Amino acid sequence: METRKIWTSKDIGGIIKNRRKELRISQEKLAEILGVTYQQVQRYENGSNRLNVENIQFIARALSVPVSYFFEPERTSTISEEKTSCLPTEDLSLLKYFRKIKNKQNKNIVVQVAQLASKV
Repeated sequence: METRKIWTSKDIGGIIKNRRKELRISQEKLAEILGVTYQQVQRYENGSNRLNVENIQFIARALSVPVSYFFEPERTSTISEEKTSCLPTEDLSLLKYFRKIKNKQNKNIVVQVAQLASKV
């Protein structure tokens, strides 16, 4: 009988943390994307809160990975594959340019414009 690894919330939390850092996203930014507090993101990452199916899907989308990413036994950086994103092209484009903005005040302006535009 084949034994399978049972992934714990702590295991998945570590993967979330590594991916977030790989993308250079702060806990605060990920929290904003997910609509939770940064403390909640901390609890996800350290495994103190269990992750349900819905949360894993939201987090996967926010981190531009498929849900299976959190359950793959091995991920090596030596294998070069074309990354596929769960985000629409427009979102990726906006995120790409947003990350290039170094000035925090300018970033806040972009966020405010996006908030205003979303209310139209």
